[in-house]
Amino acid sequence: MELYFIALLILGALALADIIVGVSNDAVNFLNSSFGSLVASRKKILIIASMGLLSGVIFSSGMMEVARKGIFHPKFFTMPELIIIFLAVMLTDILLLDTFNTFGLPTSTTVSIVFELLGAAVSISMLKIIRLGESYNNLVKYINSSKALTIILGILLSVIVAFFIGAVFQYITRLIFTFDYKKRIKRYGALWGGIALTSITYFILIKGAKGATFITPETLFWIKTHTFKVSLISFISYSVLLQIILFVSNIDILKIIVLIGTFALAMAFAANDLVNFIGVPLAGLSSYNVAIKSSSPDSVLMTQLQGKTPSHTLLLIIAGIIMALTLWFSKKSRNVTKTEINLGRQDEGFERFGSSPLSRSVVRIFSNFSEVFRKLIPSKINDIMNKRFLQVGSTLTVNDDEKPAFDLIRASVNLMVASILISIATSYKLPLSTTYVTFMVAMGTSFSDRAWGLDSAVYRVAGVFAVIGGWFMTAFVAFLVSGFYAFILFKFRVFGFIILLFISLGMIYRNHSIHKRREAESKEMEIFNLKKIKDISYATDTTLKHAGLFLKKVSEVLKKGFDGVAKKDRFILRKAKKEAKKNNYTANIIAANIFKTLRLLQKEKEGYSKDFALAINSLQGIAECQNDLIIRGYLHVENNHMGLMEVQLNELNEIREALFKLLDDSYNALMNKDKKVLNKIKSNKYKIDKLIDLFDKNQVERIKDESSKTRLSILFYGFTRDLLRIKNHTIKLIEVFSSILDSRKKQ
Repeated sequence: MELYFIALLILGALALADIIVGVSNDAVNFLNSSFGSLVASRKKILIIASMGLLSGVIFSSGMMEVARKGIFHPKFFTMPELIIIFLAVMLTDILLLDTFNTFGLPTSTTVSIVFELLGAAVSISMLKIIRLGESYNNLVKYINSSKALTIILGILLSVIVAFFIGAVFQYITRLIFTFDYKKRIKRYGALWGGIALTSITYFILIKGAKGATFITPETLFWIKTHTFKVSLISFISYSVLLQIILFVSNIDILKIIVLIGTFALAMAFAANDLVNFIGVPLAGLSSYNVAIKSSSPDSVLMTQLQGKTPSHTLLLIIAGIIMALTLWFSKKSRNVTKTEINLGRQDEGFERFGSSPLSRSVVRIFSNFSEVFRKLIPSKINDIMNKRFLQVGSTLTVNDDEKPAFDLIRASVNLMVASILISIATSYKLPLSTTYVTFMVAMGTSFSDRAWGLDSAVYRVAGVFAVIGGWFMTAFVAFLVSGFYAFILFKFRVFGFIILLFISLGMIYRNHSIHKRREAESKEMEIFNLKKIKDISYATDTTLKHAGLFLKKVSEVLKKGFDGVAKKDRFILRKAKKEAKKNNYTANIIAANIFKTLRLLQKEKEGYSKDFALAINSLQGIAECQNDLIIRGYLHVENNHMGLMEVQLNELNEIREALFKLLDDSYNALMNKDKKVLNKIKSNKYKIDKLIDLFDKNQVERIKDESSKTRLSILFYGFTRDLLRIKNHTIKLIEVFSSILDSRKKQ
């Protein structure tokens, strides 16, 4: 039994790690509305969320039954078999959630734990059936198979229902309040706030009372049978209170709603999802306690686990404290939070996800449907409705760090609709996931709020599909990996656990390295994020520096590309290809910054906004050409074609050196705002033109005497064409910024 006691201690340690990775992922459920709307400082939001977590753990005892008997029937398993199942589940859960956290993708901890329990239990059940010589049909005797179907149904329901309801609620709310909502809040905001707070209160009662052991069945029955009366009294009380606040103070009642909603969702998360992290270890503790009281602890069946077991209040409180601390200190939770906020933000800008054929098709279908629907509505009504969605004022005079991703109206709708849907689903025992509901409601409200414009829709839709695909992948991977881990543990016991532990630690270390690299890349890209645009001078100077840094990075990529082709080294070219792709993103970010500056120019009626438009064209042209050149070289080497002739390499090197000198001079000119360098740049321009003319004639002679094969000629001409275009775009970029500097001096 000492060995199993050690296993219990290991389960406890794994529970600690699982809480950290689980909260890092699920924090997105209750923090995003507050963080996205900047309802308060980060510190205040985390204090309120922490209070919600600590309150919620008190209500979580009743939910611990799920891990012990919700997925399989413990009466058919012995304590050693259950310990194996629980160890396999915890190892898989930590690994799976940490992987999702690393890539910043929110997933459901409920789905992961359910399918891990299912996978491990099926694996052990099959091994028992083989050992006992039973029929495979007896698997249904061991497993509660309906639970898996319930979860799959929950995914589908959550995706469709939550998105649709969130979109409808937000559309109606925006029609009522518009983006200029502060005046209208004074008129009828108290009634709307009463509805929002009543739904949140109902959510707290339904979700909280369900799992609280200290609430008697009679009290729970009274709450359910008097729901309407409680809701009506709450609505009247909240509406009156909020109206008084509006009369006697300048307090923004939307902030009250968002902060209370954040508390409610944090409490519900702790009450219902804590089981996902410590339910399995507590079930292991229960099975151990039952076994040690038996005369044959290794072989007694765990029939007693079918009934009620005592709650572990102290352990729940400790778990709540760890959850709260994770909120404050986990960097990966911020990574997951950014994903949903970026997908739902109101403004355009850098998009994390690329487009896909599916996202393009969906956007095209919705655009066509919207056009048909618009024609069915009279033009006057269309005009009135469109005016309600016009954004008033400018947010460009503040720092981007101080600018919310969306306003308090949308944040409060997110919390209100999520609360209503989860409450209704809970009361009717419908399978809706908290993660799925909160995420899809947020996506529905952003869609309805016209945050997904034609310039960003394909990327946002692709991001949503990536997250939803991850949800289904969660179930599939959790089932397979947990089942495999259980098989290894069953066959090899302690030795198998040591192997799996080292494998898991290795993969977690790899995830950590990936996360660290992604953070470094994110910080590198952050350099190009134009945040402060309070005045045109700062915006212009910063854009000049960004363009200079961009040219330097292009020069570095081209050097790697040429080296890779000369050495026929696929690995150098593969690295150059990745960096070329990053340069494309950089060009897009700088272009977005220029658009911000253009808006500020329009506001101040400055006279050189056309120059910025030309700068955007030049930047994107340079990015496209360097990308084409690298891909052309990569495919040539990847396909094992003949390497360039020595004379061709020498000629390209001469052009390359002249171009690098031009790019280096351009970098210095932009960084130092030095117009004197312009003459040096132009002299290099003429040198490149002469070299390309000369070497083109040489290449024609090589084609005539057949010393240069077709593919080598295509590659050579492709390189010279791309280098020529990069030179032309760079010259245009320098001329544009020279013109801008002249305009500034005149003004």
